[in-house]
Formats: sequence, structure tokens, C-alpha cells
Amino acid sequence: MKEKEKERKQQEYNEYVKQVTPTRNLALSMGRAFLVGGGICVVGQAILNVAKNMGMDKEMAGSWCSLSLIFLSILLTGLNIYPSFAKWGGAGALVPITGFANSVAAPAIEFKKEGQVFGIGAKIFTIAGPVILYGIFSSWLLGACYWIGKLMGVF
Repeated sequence: MKEKEKERKQQEYNEYVKQVTPTRNLALSMGRAFLVGGGICVVGQAILNVAKNMGMDKEMAGSWCSLSLIFLSILLTGLNIYPSFAKWGGAGALVPITGFANSVAAPAIEFKKEGQVFGIGAKIFTIAGPVILYGIFSSWLLGACYWIGKLMGVF
């Protein structure tokens, strides 16, 4: 008897989840992501072109472009515009430099009321921390594999 009751509750739960789970149009979501990601890239290219037209070399213009995109992302996060932009555009807002800047700025803004140390200091890398950790670890691992391959004459 307990098995039937458990199965019935599981079925009810599955029906409830089906009711409350939002349905999404995949083509529309992909289109929005394309527009948002493309828009961010167009803004970056415009900054790059303006910097080059001001006489900067390619490397300096790229640095200014990166800094400008980071600044704009943090500014829009602080003004609570980037989160709605990201919600509408989905994965398109995860363009690496702006998405990463947002993931660092958002917790800092959210937890600033808890103080400098226990708020901002403790929570600033809650989202971005794993990205940094695995990025550093994977680059170290690939570097070690390359070094060993170089010693063995593979590369």
C-alpha cells in the first residue's frame, strides 16, 4: 500500500512541476540571444574602430575596448539594467567579458549592505570564483601536458 501511495505522490508532483515550469520557444530564445550577443559585439567593434581612428595601435585599441565593455557592464549592472537585459537576451548576455564583469559586480552590489569584509569581500566571487578557479587549473593542466609533450618530442 505504501508503494502505491508513494507512486501517486510522485505522479502528482510530476504534474505540478509540469504546470509551473515555464515553456519557452527555442527559436525565439536563440534569436534573442543572437541579437543581444551580436549587439554587445557590435558595440565592442565600434569602440575598437573609434580607438583605432584616434591613432591607437591594435593592442592599445583592444585594451581600451575591453576596459570600456567592462565599465559599461558594471555601470549597467549597478543601474539594474543589465539583469533585465540578460533576462531578455539569455545566453547572449554571457559574452565573456561583459558577462564576467556582471557576475562579479552583481554579488558585490547585492551584499554591500553586509559590510566591506563579510558582504563584498566574502561574496564578490560567489559566481565568478569557480570560473577563475577552473580557468587557472585547466590552463595549468594544459601547460603541463604541453611541457611534457615538448620534452617527449611530441610538439
